[in-house]
Parts: sequence; C-alpha cells; structure tokens
Amino acid sequence: MKQPSVYLKMRVLGAVDTVEGRTRHERVHNVAAMTFLDEQGNSRQFTWRTIQTWFYRYKNHGITGMTPQPRKDKGQVRKATPEELLEAINAAQPHFHNKRSNKRAIYRFCIERGFLQADRIAQTTFYRFIREYDLLAPVDNDNKKRLAFSMKFANQLWQADTMFGPYVDTGTSAGSRKQAKLIAFIDDASRVLCHGEFFFEENVDTLVQAIRAAFYKRGVPEQLLVDNGSIYCSQEFTLICARVGCLLRHTAVRDAAAKGKIERFFRRVRDQFLLQKLDLSSLQALNRQFTLWVESDYNASEHDAIGMKPIDRFGIDLARIRFLSPSEHNDELFFAEATRKVKKDNTFSFCNRRYETPVDLHDKQIQLRYDRQRDDIDISSTTVVIYYKGQRMGTARLLDAVANGLQRRKEQP
Repeated sequence: MKQPSVYLKMRVLGAVDTVEGRTRHERVHNVAAMTFLDEQGNSRQFTWRTIQTWFYRYKNHGITGMTPQPRKDKGQVRKATPEELLEAINAAQPHFHNKRSNKRAIYRFCIERGFLQADRIAQTTFYRFIREYDLLAPVDNDNKKRLAFSMKFANQLWQADTMFGPYVDTGTSAGSRKQAKLIAFIDDASRVLCHGEFFFEENVDTLVQAIRAAFYKRGVPEQLLVDNGSIYCSQEFTLICARVGCLLRHTAVRDAAAKGKIERFFRRVRDQFLLQKLDLSSLQALNRQFTLWVESDYNASEHDAIGMKPIDRFGIDLARIRFLSPSEHNDELFFAEATRKVKKDNTFSFCNRRYETPVDLHDKQIQLRYDRQRDDIDISSTTVVIYYKGQRMGTARLLDAVANGLQRRKEQP
C-alpha cells in the first residue's frame, strides 16, 4: 500500500492530543484502534509503534522529520550479492586442483586476485552465502526442465551480463594493471551484439553508460533479461528501463543457463577475441579492438543457430524496431534522480547549493535529474533539470540573490 502522506501523519498525531486517555502511551494505543481516510478515500489503520515513531520524529525534527529521507548511499553497491560471489568462485576454482577446496583458501584467493573486495564481503558472510545458496556444490541441471526458446522478432528481448576480461594498464603508474569487465547486451532473435564495452569498474555508472550506448545504437527492446547482480537490481537502472518503456526481468540465482545466448557469446569472446594478440596498453585501445572484432567478425559472420549473419537478421525487423524519439533531452532519460521540496521563495537546495526553479513551483515536491558521472568533476557545471508530475519544467539556475534584489528594485515604481 502507498506510504501515508505527511498530511495524513499529522492528522494521526493530532488525534493523539484529542483522544481519551490518561497517559500518552494509552492515547497512542487508542489512536491505533481508530481508522483514518487518506486523500484517495481509502481506510487506513496504523500500529501503535508506527504512531509512536512518528511522534518522536515530529518532536525531534519537526515537520521535516515526517518525510522519509533517502539513503546517502542510494544507488551505490553496499554489499556483494550471491551472483557476484558465484562468479568469483567460478573464476577461482580452476586454480585449485581439489574441486572441494577449502572455503577459506578460496576466499583469500578471491581477495588477493581482486575478484572480491574485503570491505564489501567479510569472511563470515562469505561462508554464510556459500551455506545458504550452496555455491560450492556442483551445478546439476539434469533434473531441471528447460525448453529452448527464441523470440520471433528483433528487439523483443535482450540478454545482458558482465564478464571478467583481461588485465589492462591503468596508466596511473608504471606497470599498474587492473582487470577489465565487459558489459554486453545481445538480441535474442537476431543474436546481434547490441553493444559491448570494457570498464575497470562494474557499478551503476558504467552500466548506465553501456545501456545508453546500446539504446542509441540498436533501439529500445521490449524486455531486458538480466541476473540478480547488485547493479542490475539497482533503483537507478530499474528507473531508466521504466522511463524508456522496457520491461526488466531477472533470472533466478545460480541460473546462468537462463541467459544462454549471452553466456555463449562470452565463450566466443574468450575463445576467439581474447586469444588474439591484443593491445592492452589502455582501456580505450581494448575497446577499439573489441568493437572492430564485433562489427567485422561476429555481427558480420554467419551464425550457426540462425543460418545467416546476425546484422542481416536484425535488419529484417528494422521497420518494427522502436528507437528513442528524436529529442535534445534524450540524455535526461539516463540521468540520476533526486526529490526536493521547493520553498516559498521558489528555491531549493541541492549538493550544498541553492537553485531557482524556472517556473513557479513553490511548496511543490519536484524531481531533479542530473548527470551523476559529473558529480566529482564540477557540480556547478552540472545541469539540473526539473520535472514535476512527469513533465519537464526546464533547467534550474543557481540562485543569484544580488541580481534578484536589483531586479526587484527596478520593478518597484
């Protein structure tokens, strides 16, 4: 059910002062037995613990404490997921002769090789995940019923995943190398690689950068099938898919076979592309070579499963493929989002700066869209776009109180 509004919370707290009862604790319990109507006319009832929590928040923080605040680490990866652990274990096990390897040895190996980060997964948590999800057990899919499937048209379904790639020079110091990760999207019907790109980091920012390039190159799919990795379950990624009208689907944990087409493509990358003598002097050089291989070899070569070139099969359905509508504001579909309340003077605060709205939106709750990748560069140069009830209101401007004062004096007779 929808979260209660601040107006409804204040009505409930107001009833605490008027209901019968000798003590506040008794009055809170009496209010918990009452029924309230929200703005849509729905009947709502709240527990006494909830009402007591609202009371202390209002007492300590006033009306602002009644609005739930988003987490400061919203959109960031807070801990490792079972999918990430399974991928790290699969990458580590070939280095051990004994298939039933010591859990501690595997954990230390994953930390040393950079497959996992110690600050994101403790050793005890690693053991617990292995026990809960049986990550070290041999995968047995013989008893699981599977049906081979394929979409009828291009862009009905994409599959996406991340693959650990080669170690590449970072360019920060002599001999410094870091493992690259490949984020890729493949079309189910045509087998076209919609987009693939290597990154040093696997996080929400790199995923957004990759999906933006894929949508611009190959259009918007009807569905997108991904695993339960933290970045693929992030709120920001889910919000982007909702904005463009793409249904986001997730596979079950330890069910890599459900995304068989992207897994087979990764195997082809390992067997054909990574076996070549590659220039690993920089990430840009690796991506240039990978793009050349994809467009001239993979997409342009006959695929055994469909009996024709993937790019030709994709072109057959070109007339029914939905591309992003031509607009100068398309990049805003991939921006991060934040919510703010506009003050009576038509200003709001964002990243320790005060902004003015382009139209009168005082006392309104608005959504801000901004390019999160530029936060660490210069937030003053980042464009902050205002949306209200799904409609674009315009670009916010930094508050210039002196200029506003001069303008007001000119307007006075």
